[in-house]
Amino acid sequence: MAERSDRAPARWRWPFLRWLDGIEAGWAVPLLITCFVAMWTLYLTIAYAGSGLHPDTLEAWTLGRNFAFGYHKHPPLMGWVAAAWTSLFPLSDWSLQLMAMANAGLALFFVDLISRQFVTGHKRVLVLLLLMLTPAYQFHAQRFNANAVLLATWPLATGCFLRAFETRTALWAIAAGCTTALAMVGKYYSIFLVASFAFAALAHSRRRAYFSSASPWISVVVGLAVLSPHLYWLATTGASAFSYALAHANGNVVNSLSEVKNFLLGLAAAMSVSAVCWALIAGTRLKQFQADFAAMSPGLRLLFYVAIGTIALPVLTSLAFGTDLPSLWASQGLFLFVVLIVCGTGYPIERFYTVNLTVIVAGVALAAVLVAAPIHAFYRNDNGYEEGRNFYAQMANELTRQWRELTGEPLSAVSGDDSLAFATAFYSPDHPRYARPFEYQYSWDLPSGTTLDRGWAALCFRDQDHCTLWMEGLSSRAEHSVKPEFAVQATLWGKPGLTREVVVLMVPPRGRSGAPQSPAEDFSSSRRAPK
Repeated sequence: MAERSDRAPARWRWPFLRWLDGIEAGWAVPLLITCFVAMWTLYLTIAYAGSGLHPDTLEAWTLGRNFAFGYHKHPPLMGWVAAAWTSLFPLSDWSLQLMAMANAGLALFFVDLISRQFVTGHKRVLVLLLLMLTPAYQFHAQRFNANAVLLATWPLATGCFLRAFETRTALWAIAAGCTTALAMVGKYYSIFLVASFAFAALAHSRRRAYFSSASPWISVVVGLAVLSPHLYWLATTGASAFSYALAHANGNVVNSLSEVKNFLLGLAAAMSVSAVCWALIAGTRLKQFQADFAAMSPGLRLLFYVAIGTIALPVLTSLAFGTDLPSLWASQGLFLFVVLIVCGTGYPIERFYTVNLTVIVAGVALAAVLVAAPIHAFYRNDNGYEEGRNFYAQMANELTRQWRELTGEPLSAVSGDDSLAFATAFYSPDHPRYARPFEYQYSWDLPSGTTLDRGWAALCFRDQDHCTLWMEGLSSRAEHSVKPEFAVQATLWGKPGLTREVVVLMVPPRGRSGAPQSPAEDFSSSRRAPK
């Protein structure tokens, strides 16, 4: 049937076939990616219409407000990206939602750069369509954080490494070093990608030619040079970001086995829809897998070793050191397996299947925008989120209004519950600074005396016991502080929703009405937070 359809396609297939004809002309893949980004940005806009941005995205923006070569909780790339984006685009929900999806679209573009090294025509599109059926490129991507930035950096670094290994030229070696360093400043989990490059090069039959050339050593030197500002930051600031990463290594053998099992099952679940679609496309030709694997080109063989390394090395590390191992941490590497499966086939794939898969992907996106997004928005308006995203804008505006009534000045610093503090910094018209140093994010008590001189506010939801207890301890020591409470209500397109109560602690600037006259030390005795 597939061959017959390709010979005499139905009229409704003609626009799709013309689009496939444009792949090698250079416009079909960018059009596909642009439509993907646009559709899923629209989904995010509708699904979260009555809600704020995800706290991870707000944290990335908060980090990026102060340029640094490192931050106390994460490597700096996600902050750099958010800062660069908001220097060009407005500070709004849709803007950062577009940023998240543009990052996913860029990741797909880099994947296509790898695919075109091995195949031409619509097999390149098949790779992208199968990846668009995984949750990594839309549902996980909307949480723009240290994991999300790896979606783009991993395929970029992988493509450069493949070229450096194949050509052994200085230019590609430099590119491999730079992009690998970029992946490392995205998240330290990228060490597994770096180690996989080394493993793949050693396992490959052409290892002697590669290691006897200058290429790998140029990559190492350039990579370390690009990383050197961050390494210097780690060495001079106590390596708190590295310590934060190591905090995930505290399990035992039983926990490690469970982590590994869930890790593998999670990745399998993420690939399940794509795997079923590929099985339907390949059909009985799946029997040729062994022959296709044996005939794999040297470049795909190298990519196969990289893919194996990105799974095996985290698993071995977890078993050896008891580290946490969520499958989400490896979702940016799923493209390796899709490229291998599609590009490694020794038989042609009829365009009939590519058109069908395109319709499926488009149908999923349309259903998400037209059906799932409104349902999600209405459900969340009535049931809310644990982090309280429904109330971010209302809460930030009410706090700002009360602060200005109390002090007559803009709000300059905020802390308290992290999600609420990030949200206040973003949604308040004053855009106060996050006043809780990241190295003390879970144990800090009061901000510095300089911050208190300018005035400071903290806020929690009433039902957050750990946060409200912390705030009560502070208010008992801040003689001139003000502790109002107010209720905020979610709304969606005029429909009222869930209500939650907010507790606020405001310390006015010194010299203003109600401002504390005693030194900051009078009410900042300990740095303990309630358990």
